[in-house]
Amino acid sequence: MAKNLAKENSSLPTKEQILAVLESDKSIEGKRDLMRAFNIKGKMRFPFKQLLREMRKEGLLKNSLSKNKNYLPSITVLTIPIDADPENMLAFPLNWNEELSARPEIIIKNPLSSRHSSPAPAPGDNILAKISYDTENNQYIAKVMKILPKIKGKQIGIVRIRNGQSFLSPIMRKQREIEIINNLEARDGDLVEVELTGKVGLREKRAKISKIIGNPRSEGAISLIAIYNHEIPHIFPDSVIKEAEKLTSQTMDNREDWRDIPFVTIDPKDAKDHDDAVFAKIDESEENKGGYIIYVAIADVAFYVKSGSSIDKEAYLRGNSVYFPDRVVPMLPEKISNNLCSLVENEQRAAIGLKIIINKYGQKISHSFHRVIIRSVAKLSYQQAQNAIDGSFSGLDKNIINNILKPLWRAYNLLLLEKKKRSPLELDLPERKIELDKNGLVRRVFVPPRLEAHKLIEEIMISANVCAAQTLEEQKSTLLYRVHDRPGEEKLVALREFLSSLKLPFLKSEAIRVEHFNQTLKKAKQSDISEQVSEMVLRSQSQAEYSPINIGHFGLNLAKYAHFTSPIRRYSDLIIHRLLISALKLGKDGISKLDIERMAQIGQHLSFTERRAMAAERETNDRLIAIFMSDKINATFKGRISGVTNAGLFVRLNETGADGFVRASTIGDDYYHYIEEEQSLIGEKSGERFRLGDEIIVRLVEVSELQGDMRFEIISKGEIVKPLNKISKRAKYSHKRRYSGRKRGKRK
Repeated sequence: MAKNLAKENSSLPTKEQILAVLESDKSIEGKRDLMRAFNIKGKMRFPFKQLLREMRKEGLLKNSLSKNKNYLPSITVLTIPIDADPENMLAFPLNWNEELSARPEIIIKNPLSSRHSSPAPAPGDNILAKISYDTENNQYIAKVMKILPKIKGKQIGIVRIRNGQSFLSPIMRKQREIEIINNLEARDGDLVEVELTGKVGLREKRAKISKIIGNPRSEGAISLIAIYNHEIPHIFPDSVIKEAEKLTSQTMDNREDWRDIPFVTIDPKDAKDHDDAVFAKIDESEENKGGYIIYVAIADVAFYVKSGSSIDKEAYLRGNSVYFPDRVVPMLPEKISNNLCSLVENEQRAAIGLKIIINKYGQKISHSFHRVIIRSVAKLSYQQAQNAIDGSFSGLDKNIINNILKPLWRAYNLLLLEKKKRSPLELDLPERKIELDKNGLVRRVFVPPRLEAHKLIEEIMISANVCAAQTLEEQKSTLLYRVHDRPGEEKLVALREFLSSLKLPFLKSEAIRVEHFNQTLKKAKQSDISEQVSEMVLRSQSQAEYSPINIGHFGLNLAKYAHFTSPIRRYSDLIIHRLLISALKLGKDGISKLDIERMAQIGQHLSFTERRAMAAERETNDRLIAIFMSDKINATFKGRISGVTNAGLFVRLNETGADGFVRASTIGDDYYHYIEEEQSLIGEKSGERFRLGDEIIVRLVEVSELQGDMRFEIISKGEIVKPLNKISKRAKYSHKRRYSGRKRGKRK
């Protein structure tokens, strides 16, 4: 029997809560059990019984609550099978005794959500739904009321032992400790994997240790926390591994021979998989003097990963590879990603080839896709390629430099002419990287140089992605676009107010274009406020996503764009490959009919897995840096204010990029007001102001390693502006933070 939901219950549960309890605990057999579950006592008994009567009249409850009878209430919890067809989605009651009667099939009538609405239900979801019966078609119909959060079967945490009893201290913030019912000789402070037992909402959750991971600081443990917390699939099922082991290299059958083209790969020094290879040469045709031909080869993943195979289903589930400082969680098994589909040096490999012809102004004249066999002649790092072009020692053969790299750079310089006319968003924010030691902990945090070699590959890949979208549109094919909406009006208003406080004008028209942002960013560089303006411009942007509905790519300033160039690590690109194979009749391993029908659903899922990966990568970096900073309590650091709220200031340290928080109550002996339009906190009496982007000096006072949190106190002074002795007009609608009485340290 379920434990009481609360020690005291001063109000009646809702109808939805009652139905959820009945669905989740089949031990409840009658009113008395329900009253115990919700701790209904005394004067609450009568109104609770009235509520049950009302629910019976509405058809929500049957006269009997016996577990020995199946019934389908008008509001209930349904589960959608993982292999459900998104266009004709069926669901089943979550709890149903199939020994008593067969589970009824229920059709979900809700249409797929549009890009601006809440997410549509997806295969694998549990939903709260309103049930009706279509007598004409003899079919149950469900109207989705709510998509229910998924309950994690496993999680990880830290073991805490008190008075001989073990508890699991969850990693995530604001979660309570859970009793551990088996210790398995875990020690206090160990990181463990547990299975949760007990019914959520009725019975206290308890934890059963399934694996002792060990010291949270051990190699790989920190990224494992993010993997578990975000439920990222990271162990390939046996069926996937066995399927991958059976794969063999592709032959020349039905492929063009491009092995004589001297392709090279240019990647990070430590890259293990190579999606793309490039080559360029001058166009010798009389009609295109000064023009170039650019060849791009992308690994032919579609040949090895067949639609509907075990490998394909697992790749779709993962959505993309996830990159941590200490490991990679790949989308595809190693035999595919690091072997068969990696365009390694001097090995014959299957590829989708693209030939792009540009004129002397960088404008594309034509392009064509081909199914080919290639052989890369050299594996280069970005630094190697850059050194070769700069005339520094690179260790490369002169033939590679003169006949491959130099023509590539000349073609790239032509592409830059067209890029300048296109004028994509020119944000220039430093990207820090973490370098680990042999124990998997941070050795240093640094900003790697942004080389022309990086930009060359980036620009060629953008051109290839545009070609893929254009070809599929020309073929009247379904298409999964990479879209980036223009900023919303609310964000633009906030940006204008902030820029106005810096005396930077910004267009007030609705017809905002990328060039308007670039003009503002250029002015900010001249005034030495580049970083805070870039930060606010970035915050004003919408999030890119995948969709079969094209709205263009605002940031790149492109009308049509699709991801094509990284099928080893992005499922979206594999979809584009299959679409091209089908549209251009390049083989029988193209897109399936089911994938065409569920393209909107695929876009939603891949947008989710991308955001999941970004969150997991960010949290892992935060935890690693917090551990790195944990022995530096009371040390002082230079940093910049990276965010302002009514609760305080977010600060990013200059050297490490570590993020932390300064509580408003610790700033000084004053009342501080949050001025939203200025993104600042201002002292009411002192007029001391701290604004987004300001350089400050802080002291580290607290580190929460496994939460990745740090707390600072400011020891430098802010800029003095007009005091707010009386709540002025600009602060009238700001939020007030009371001074806590704490004295801060001596400030410089």
